[in-house]
Amino acid sequence: MNPYVLTILLSSLGLGTVLTFASTHWLLAWMGLEINTLAIIPLMARQYHPRAVEATTKYFLTQATAAAMILFASTTNAWLVGEWDIQQLTHPIAVTTAMLALALKVGLAPVHFWLPEVLQGLDLTTGLILSTWQKLAPFALMLQVAPTVNSSLIVTLGLLSTLVGGWGGLNQTQLRKILAYSSIAHLGWMVLIMQFAPSLTLLSLIMYIIMTSSAFMTLKTNNSLTINALAISWTKAPTLAALAILVLLSLGGLPPLSGFMPKWLILQELTKQGLPMSATLAAMTALLSLYFYLRLCYAMTLTIWPNTLAATTPWRLDFTHTTLPLSLVTILALGLLPLTPAVAALLNL
Repeated sequence: MNPYVLTILLSSLGLGTVLTFASTHWLLAWMGLEINTLAIIPLMARQYHPRAVEATTKYFLTQATAAAMILFASTTNAWLVGEWDIQQLTHPIAVTTAMLALALKVGLAPVHFWLPEVLQGLDLTTGLILSTWQKLAPFALMLQVAPTVNSSLIVTLGLLSTLVGGWGGLNQTQLRKILAYSSIAHLGWMVLIMQFAPSLTLLSLIMYIIMTSSAFMTLKTNNSLTINALAISWTKAPTLAALAILVLLSLGGLPPLSGFMPKWLILQELTKQGLPMSATLAAMTALLSLYFYLRLCYAMTLTIWPNTLAATTPWRLDFTHTTLPLSLVTILALGLLPLTPAVAALLNL
């Protein structure tokens, strides 16, 4: 892609998100979301592959539907209440419609069906943008809308997402689909606590972005798209393969890795709020996710690639692209747990 075009598209991605962050009026927020969507579409379709075009079309239709629902919810609220302010979304119909539209935007269950299919059709770099940056603007709106939403709806969305995210990834062989279901499960954890401790949702989102960035960059460096391709990553880059296993376990939420921090604090907060059953269910669905992360670890470390295969040998060449961003996010994805007391004090938990 032409570097000037790429610069314009990436600038528009940033502009759309910042516009939504800065807005207090529904129309301005909607405009930011639309700029965001229109900027990523050329990046998604740049491969000239039928799967990429199909994924782009699905993404566009889904996002357009969600944007139309947001516009409908805000217009309904303005008609019935007389307010365009994001924080003044008070009418029950408008609030519920807006929340479901934003859930469709980010890919929460039960409106998650587009996310694995779209992510599967993209290359890993665009998939990384879709899984991280594209979640920021809708989440900024969700955090502002959440206080007026029915808490039963939010908890149901959260628990259903953690369950679907764990259950859906069990039978997958494609790494991008596994990461898509991992994304759905993590989003469920964030939404679950959104009404009770918004600061924890923000912490979970930051940790999710760090760990997912590390996972995507690792797969891109290894050029792995399926579980079978992971089996040869050990011979290509042994150190990276060892660290990738730890990153996957961090995504699963195992101590003493960084991914344990948000899960621990969320379960603690849910118990404080008198929701022990929700906390128990969330913890049990985390085991489903952990199973498929362990499956990836097994494929990486305990399986030997057949040497008699009539295929091109993956030569161990020097990397031509920079590994500094990968190193930074991997360190953060593995070593932030000791900062938990400081984070808890900072967030007044």
